[in-house]
Amino acid sequence: MSPKHDYYETLGLERKASADDIRKSYRKLARKYHPDLNPGDKSAEERFKNVQEAYDVLSDPKKRQMYDQYGFYSESAGAGGPFGGAGAGHGRPQPNMDFSGFDFSDFAGAGGSKHRTQESGGGFRDIFSQFFGGRGSAAPEPEPEAGTDLEYAMDIDFWQAIRGTQTRLAITRYEVCETCHGTGSSGQGTVTCPQCKGTGNVSQMAGAMKFNLTCPRCGGSGKLRNACPTCGGDGRVTRTEMVDVRIPPGARNGSRLRVPGKGNAGSMGGPPGDLYITTRVEEHPFFGREGDNIEITVPVAVWEAALGAKIEVPTIDGRTLLKIPQGTRNGQRFRLREKGVLNQRTNQRGDQIVEVSIEAPEPRDERTREILRELSHLHTEDPRAGIWSKV
Repeated sequence: MSPKHDYYETLGLERKASADDIRKSYRKLARKYHPDLNPGDKSAEERFKNVQEAYDVLSDPKKRQMYDQYGFYSESAGAGGPFGGAGAGHGRPQPNMDFSGFDFSDFAGAGGSKHRTQESGGGFRDIFSQFFGGRGSAAPEPEPEAGTDLEYAMDIDFWQAIRGTQTRLAITRYEVCETCHGTGSSGQGTVTCPQCKGTGNVSQMAGAMKFNLTCPRCGGSGKLRNACPTCGGDGRVTRTEMVDVRIPPGARNGSRLRVPGKGNAGSMGGPPGDLYITTRVEEHPFFGREGDNIEITVPVAVWEAALGAKIEVPTIDGRTLLKIPQGTRNGQRFRLREKGVLNQRTNQRGDQIVEVSIEAPEPRDERTREILRELSHLHTEDPRAGIWSKV
């Protein structure tokens, strides 16, 4: 019954982590391992499921309290402990054990006194009572539960990220059932559970021991409600909806946008979750981006680099002039102030970094070759001398 992985380790947290720490770690890891961002990666998909499972438990104070106390969480946990009570109808009968009349002295030490044997028996009863609850405990009424968040990925091109865009996204989410208004009931009363005959318990023998188990059909209530025919008793139905999404100017690759209230609907009147959209920005043929800065490599002729020149370079705003000083070397970088991306938070623009790539001329005619030979006679220094001196 223990989980296959430690929830705190899965989220990279200590046990004393705050609710805010848990939420931040979940969003970071969910974005990192989301299947849409790691297509075909089974390992990432499994990590994403583990992260989601850990967050579902640790983000809920009641679930986290049980996990911290017992080392696991079960949906079938009731007020009497982690094994009995509400929710036991998830498929597996939950023990609600009756040990009356059973002699626990069989488990006591061979040399123990009668008094010590009675203490041991009481200890066992206390432990089993703590874990399995009292006999015939009724399932508590379901409480409102908030809907879960949804994660979607959206592909946008370079210019949509720079300038912002308005688009529509088709999402599939749980909506409140319009027939039962989220209650899951048809409103026509209840019927006696046929499996337990209304007692809420079923009996099962295991060797010499008799177990009273919470009825898996009705969850211990002894009653079955008439389920809503539209949603099958869940209170929610799946629906595909078109959502208007505004991508703000300056969005980055991996930016996460929140659309409030567009996650899955809550159950029993609980509030809906949120929709989170992760942007995936397509690469541009020659513009690159590093934070709020734009980077570009521009070819420069040999004579422009040697003699100096003013050249036109492209920016995200159009063309601008860049002064190339005399003696510019290959790979040298120049900065164009405030020609980068506008940061919405600081209301300041980044810069554009221009890297020079010197292009050698192609000697297609004899005159060009003659000039290059003359140049080689004028400059006889070895450009690789510095390399040999250090080898």
